[in-house]
Amino acid sequence: MRLAVTHETNYVYEPPVEVAQHMAYLRPRNSAAQQLLNYHLLVEPGPGQQVQALDVFGNSRTFISLQMPHERLRVVACSLVSTQAQEMPESRIAWEPVRERFRYRAEGGYDAAAEFVFASPYVPRHPDFAAYARQSFVPGASLFDAACDLMHRIHTDLAYDSQSTEVNTPALTALEQRKGVCQDFAHIMIACLRSLGLAARYVSGYLLTRPAPGAQRLLGSDASHAWVSVCLPDLPAPFLWCDFDPTNDRWGWHAPGEDYVVMAIGRDFADVSPIRGVIHGGANHRLSVSVTVEPNDPCAGAVGQDRFQMPNQGQHQSQSQGPVTGSSDVGRP
Repeated sequence: MRLAVTHETNYVYEPPVEVAQHMAYLRPRNSAAQQLLNYHLLVEPGPGQQVQALDVFGNSRTFISLQMPHERLRVVACSLVSTQAQEMPESRIAWEPVRERFRYRAEGGYDAAAEFVFASPYVPRHPDFAAYARQSFVPGASLFDAACDLMHRIHTDLAYDSQSTEVNTPALTALEQRKGVCQDFAHIMIACLRSLGLAARYVSGYLLTRPAPGAQRLLGSDASHAWVSVCLPDLPAPFLWCDFDPTNDRWGWHAPGEDYVVMAIGRDFADVSPIRGVIHGGANHRLSVSVTVEPNDPCAGAVGQDRFQMPNQGQHQSQSQGPVTGSSDVGRP
């Protein structure tokens, strides 16, 4: 499946921002199930510095520095990706041996997946997560089956309510009130898995949504999405991580389906928020975010190609390599 993604972020500041530094995670990843065919990033006003590099988890991130006063900031990322469903391998390893695999032992061998066992800013340890998880992780159950059951229970027990939580609402609060959005669902599932000593990571991306039969597709009605990736160490490297989406009760390798686009992977939302940064000035600001995910059919010829365009004319900034860090979050799924 070929998918064209447009993610547009607009800030309006009052008073103007004097200087700003931002970090953007807006470039899709490449994997066995997803290939990035084209990508453009538009920043208005044009930044004094724009540097692209890989972070510690292999995500592409772009550092943006604006050193002049500005009342508005517009960031538009346009991506064209090709996705494909993967053959489903079988994992039968029980969850208890996997827990023991990641248990700390002095002078034990290093396993990169162990980085995703520990608590993180949005995913703390709490007995309530372990209690909720144990209903699925019964003795002797396979890790895959138990993760599927946990995903299904979160999907069933929690109501999707876009007004119920904020970006900084604790995962424990969302679990207690039994409602939230995809970010909350992902954080809850990760917290449950880590509470049992299992490796689970946060995946940010997009999902192609389809209108009801006969209804017109609304451009900009899509949103950033989030789901969970779980380590299954009995499988070969290409299938080591299996993805679970508790919001939609779907799973698959590399992504829950070919209608998903993977953007970034981290410990939780704090690692991979689409744009975060620090500003001097702009005490009052308004934020608007629009995401559109459209099918891009190569058989449509020029019509299909026309779907991949930068909205409006603007300066296209080149990108190079180099690391940097930032803070503050926007772009919540």
